[in-house]
Amino acid sequence: MNTELLGTSIIGFSRGSETGDTFRAFDPTTGKEIDPAFHSATLDELGRATMLADDARLKYSNISGRERAKFLRKAADNIEGLGNTLIERASLETALPNQRFVGERARTCGQLRMFADLLDEGSWVDARIDHAIPDREPIPKPDVRSMLKPLGPVAVFCASNFPLAYSVAGGDTASALAAGCPVIVNAHTAHPGTAELVGIALSNAVKECGMPEGIFSLLFSSGYDIGQALVKHPAIKGVGFTGTRKGGRALMDIAAARPEPIPVYTEMSSVNPTFILPSAVKERGDAIAAGLHASVTGGVGQFCTKPGLVFVPGDENTDVFVSKVRGLITATAPLPLLTGGIQKTYEDANTLRESEVEVSAANNKSGLEGFAVNPSIFETSAISFLKTPDLNEEIFGPTALLIRSNDHDELLDIARALEGQLTASVHGTDDDLSEYADLIQILETKVGRLIFNGFSTGVEVCPSMVHGGPYPATSDGRSTAVGTRAIRRFSRFVCYQNFPQDALPEELRDDNPLNLWRVVDGEFTR
Repeated sequence: MNTELLGTSIIGFSRGSETGDTFRAFDPTTGKEIDPAFHSATLDELGRATMLADDARLKYSNISGRERAKFLRKAADNIEGLGNTLIERASLETALPNQRFVGERARTCGQLRMFADLLDEGSWVDARIDHAIPDREPIPKPDVRSMLKPLGPVAVFCASNFPLAYSVAGGDTASALAAGCPVIVNAHTAHPGTAELVGIALSNAVKECGMPEGIFSLLFSSGYDIGQALVKHPAIKGVGFTGTRKGGRALMDIAAARPEPIPVYTEMSSVNPTFILPSAVKERGDAIAAGLHASVTGGVGQFCTKPGLVFVPGDENTDVFVSKVRGLITATAPLPLLTGGIQKTYEDANTLRESEVEVSAANNKSGLEGFAVNPSIFETSAISFLKTPDLNEEIFGPTALLIRSNDHDELLDIARALEGQLTASVHGTDDDLSEYADLIQILETKVGRLIFNGFSTGVEVCPSMVHGGPYPATSDGRSTAVGTRAIRRFSRFVCYQNFPQDALPEELRDDNPLNLWRVVDGEFTR
């Protein structure tokens, strides 16, 4: 596989042009540009990509699940075949360690193979059959059958903080391709070289598996014009996005304003509240402090599931716990954030928060290079927290806010006031779960995933995972971006009434040639 970086978009089986609108990645450790230059796609090139995707739509949607599964596995094989070239480029563009990307590559390829397994089994289509009752009185019952079918071409926006697992071949792309949807990816400017390498691997898999040319394209862009035009294009039928609330909200508004509005699945903002109950602080405060520190600073605090708000008791045991956390944070060396823009936002947000709380602490090392920042920790009271809405806002980076509260009802008021979140964590005992059952009931309405005696960072890729949550964590709290249920975002139900057997999809025929689990006349059966 040729892994030379050309810096041009991948449009089906061809490459984009070398335009005058260029940009480069940066080395976050120095802030200096990295070669090569990447050329922004033109509107004409976007038009070619969408035309190819639209042309491939029907053919790809009717390719069998097993054939799509072979393609996804080949894509995973090709990504692994990039070897250290991919790992080293991702590390260069992000300043994150090589080992991080060994794990992220495994997760990315694991997602592709997980969806391949789902397609091989096939029951994800939720086939339902209700046989006709022609002699039913007073009106005969028709034969009615339904299943999930692909939505159509999907636009996927890469995330800054996951150059592999939430980018070119990440969860959005994997689930859309699995559903039978062509995908056009908008690369992120923070890691374009990583994007191009994975794009080459995917494009080669399309060719090697004999898939329609238009099912994958990758577009580079120095600004927002290409991404916005992509969402506006009538050929696009759905959008996947991971990023800021401002960016996600903008795409939602663009999609809603189209003559034909389309679904946008965004992951945008979450502070992932963590409730540490008195028994937990007393019995294992040191261990929780160490775990909290690792969760706040891991990946330089740039995980969407980083615990940003930590609620603790206001007793003497908590004094020791807070002192431990502060010591760990202030001893943590500065590390670079992904981009200069993220660095500036982090520093501005820290300055504002320092003026809003009672206590703050940071490494405070000066003379930082590149996009490096100091980790920080802030403390406030529950009363101040409830009176200061800004403290609810996410700060992307290695920081957290500790909030002290001794009152059960006060914790309930805080939980009720929270925005929608990806996760919430509770540390305590089994008895605490009973005593704080009312808190759990409120949190169930606020988050996509509840965690007991654990930390929110680290999202297991498995069928039962829910990585979503009520707005503004995501645009649609009924969906997930991780796990096999993610395939449902890019599919829709189609119903067939009174069709002859030979004209039905195989999934809906009486003889069940694919041996699927289905609901037949109200019974779940094979």
